[in-house]
Amino acid sequence: MKLFLRLAWRNIWRHRLRTLSIVLTISLTMTLMFFIDGLYNGMLQDLDINTIKLNGSNIQIYAADFVSTSDTPLLPVPNDQAVVQAAESLPQVISASRRIETSGLASNKEGAFPVSITGIEPEVEQAVSSIAQRISAGRHLTSDDLDNVYIGKSLAEEMQIGVGDRFTLAGQSTHKQIRSRSMTVVGIYDVGLPSIEKSMVFMSLREAQDLYGLTEQSSEVIVSLEKISQQKDVLKALRAALPGYTITDWKTNNSLYDAVETEYRFWDILSFAMLSIAGIGIFNLLQMSVFERTREIGILGAIGFKQRQIASLFLLEGSIIGLFGLVIGISLGLLTNSIFGRVGLGFGELEAMAETMALMSDRIYFTMGLEKLPLRILTVVVASIVASFFPAREAAHHEPAEALHYL
Repeated sequence: MKLFLRLAWRNIWRHRLRTLSIVLTISLTMTLMFFIDGLYNGMLQDLDINTIKLNGSNIQIYAADFVSTSDTPLLPVPNDQAVVQAAESLPQVISASRRIETSGLASNKEGAFPVSITGIEPEVEQAVSSIAQRISAGRHLTSDDLDNVYIGKSLAEEMQIGVGDRFTLAGQSTHKQIRSRSMTVVGIYDVGLPSIEKSMVFMSLREAQDLYGLTEQSSEVIVSLEKISQQKDVLKALRAALPGYTITDWKTNNSLYDAVETEYRFWDILSFAMLSIAGIGIFNLLQMSVFERTREIGILGAIGFKQRQIASLFLLEGSIIGLFGLVIGISLGLLTNSIFGRVGLGFGELEAMAETMALMSDRIYFTMGLEKLPLRILTVVVASIVASFFPAREAAHHEPAEALHYL
């Protein structure tokens, strides 16, 4: 084996520029993959934190028969106060509160606009919800507010209304009955997400209970945690403590999070294509080497090298090139992500480009990008071996007598 390694090492450096170009391609591709992995995982972590703040919760608890569709009637959570107490008893939980959430229409002379109507416990949610903390005009709700709501900036602009103005709000109550009432705008929130601002209207839980037929009840209990990393353990504990309830996390049916993950999957496909191009470089290098070393291959055969040994030599050469590029790429990738993990990368000016960007902080701090390292290494190894296979097979099938006469 030592002889094969010495021969392979010598052979790959016969044409230094050619070999270095392939190594550079693989290493830069790996570095770029580390960069994107670190960036995306940093973005996902930031998105996690900001989306949880936007929703006001990590975990949601519903009645057993709850299904998340716009056509689902209001289902009261059995013993919701006991559910809140069970959640608050866990040390990782910051707060737990009740909600009523239903679909409806906000209408005035400007038209009718589909909205999601949410009854909240204002004093509890103000501490954990970024929507409640971003009232740009007017004031926040109180538990005693009746016939009062706060709405998003974009909806206010569409309806051409402001603080103190009234509009008609119709929503779906239990048994799919429609209840409507004239509401006064007491506050307008601005989170920089038009789709959220146009679609979410908030009132006090007390008002929602009276309007939608859930006296002293709620349709949802939301739970906020101290850290995202605690979510898995808390979900497990809640499901054990509260059998017969539907308990989900914030990612369930979250379209913005799904969009980012879809983009990340697209990057996986793109990175595979990039490494395939690097594999083609290895193939070309070894294929040219077969032509240039035909006589040498004949000599190896003449002195007793078997076909599988000659093939193994070329496979080893391709693997060394791939491994060399892999090591350099991983080193550069870790260094790059370590730097951006400390200083971050500014994205504030890109917020207007997409709604997902509006949920990001102005500066994204990278992870080390190790989450998919085994997959990246496997891809490079497979690409190197596959690219080496056909030149190796061709070299192994050269007849020594013919190869020795090759000029």
